[in-house]
Amino acid sequence: MFDATIPLTLQCLLQTFDPCFTKPGLQNFATLITGWIFCPGRHSISRLIQAAGSPAKKKHHSSLYRFLTQGAWKIDSVAKMLFLLLLQLLPEEITVIIDDTLCTKSGPHIFGAAMHFDALASTYGRKGQGSAKKYFAFGHNWVVAALWLPLPWNSARGLAVPFMIRLYCGRKRCPVPVYRKRTQMAAEIIQIVASWTPQNRRLHVLADGEYACRTVVRGLPDHVVFTGPMVMDAALYDLPGTKRGRGRPRKKGNRMKSPQALSDSASIPWKELTLIIYGNQVTLLVKTQKCLWYTVAGGQRVTMVVTRDPAGRFSDRAFFSTDDQLSEEDLLTRFARRWEIEVAFRNAKQDMGIEDPQNGWWRRLAGGTRPEKQPGPNPHESKGELAVNHTLALAFAAYALVVIWYLRHGKPDEDVLRVKEEAPWYRHKARPSFSDMLAALRRRIWKSRFSADPNLNRLRINYSAILPNWLLVA
Repeated sequence: MFDATIPLTLQCLLQTFDPCFTKPGLQNFATLITGWIFCPGRHSISRLIQAAGSPAKKKHHSSLYRFLTQGAWKIDSVAKMLFLLLLQLLPEEITVIIDDTLCTKSGPHIFGAAMHFDALASTYGRKGQGSAKKYFAFGHNWVVAALWLPLPWNSARGLAVPFMIRLYCGRKRCPVPVYRKRTQMAAEIIQIVASWTPQNRRLHVLADGEYACRTVVRGLPDHVVFTGPMVMDAALYDLPGTKRGRGRPRKKGNRMKSPQALSDSASIPWKELTLIIYGNQVTLLVKTQKCLWYTVAGGQRVTMVVTRDPAGRFSDRAFFSTDDQLSEEDLLTRFARRWEIEVAFRNAKQDMGIEDPQNGWWRRLAGGTRPEKQPGPNPHESKGELAVNHTLALAFAAYALVVIWYLRHGKPDEDVLRVKEEAPWYRHKARPSFSDMLAALRRRIWKSRFSADPNLNRLRINYSAILPNWLLVA
């Protein structure tokens, strides 16, 4: 069904998306996914079509553009298929990480683009940075859900694989009935993913402080647990006692120490823990409390842990989980997995070029008058909305398929050895990175293209030996 230049191992993965598309749509999906994986440099849509090679040459390029701008396929259908593919590689407890990221864009006529806070460029909230400065950037703000996937060569480490997205539009640029906060989008994503999760498996959601709020935490399904940071001045309460006398039952008990008060209390000793966090052995001092954080979690009892750095480099912090049976070690170790989504954003932007496409742009009709220039974003109604959503869904699908393909067919030891031979300064490299996974799949696509070309088959060339050097100049 697919072109012979696409490796059979990749074709098997692409075939699983058959329920999401029509037959021509599946061909377009496979063509653009192959082009996205194979494309070096800037990942504009035109370059993806060029990189796709033979499959793209069999049809007019406008059909591939229409697949993104007018296609009837749903991004949640693609997300569900990615979830089911990744489910086969996940442990019994499924970990979902939720965060938002900014994809910078240029041009006022791109749908959904606006000025957003740039957390990476800003020094706001960072200790020891002098005067705090806030920076903003123009682009798309996406709420992203990723699955934490343990690595077979190191079960303590994992990768975050993004699979589901929502585009956030600011209040100023969105009609009031349609506007939704990022936290509302996150709550919707959790409900959808929970409906896909088998009832005999638990879903563990990790998120940062923005999503540790009542909108997200209250109303979680029974088999869903949330873990995140807690503010140091949180109002905490004991469980309500037995009802006595008239009146409604109490919803919360007596006031308990806040995380800051618990940290400052000299009567409650610190407990020393040695954990493996972010791949390193770390020693922390902790204090634990079982309580109600009624403002956020309502009447559900939570486990709260206050941490202190014995070296004094970091300020005291507090974390909580809606699983009141979770130990301090498990709570902190699990929450540390949240950082993997930041690594995924870095890989997706620098290796997969998710910020590069400029589709979603509108132009006036031929012969029409140029509209008067106005400050700020000027998208034309909802023109470009499908293109913007479809393009990023396609990019993250390509990212996920690279990881899935490598975990099924990759050769980690050989790839690490190859990197050490080509770059001997990486003396301590022991595990393949996402860049190595991407390079391995690109080499496999090269071999399929050589095999499908009858002229090249006549040449007796060891492609495996010369491909790495060719890829460096591609």
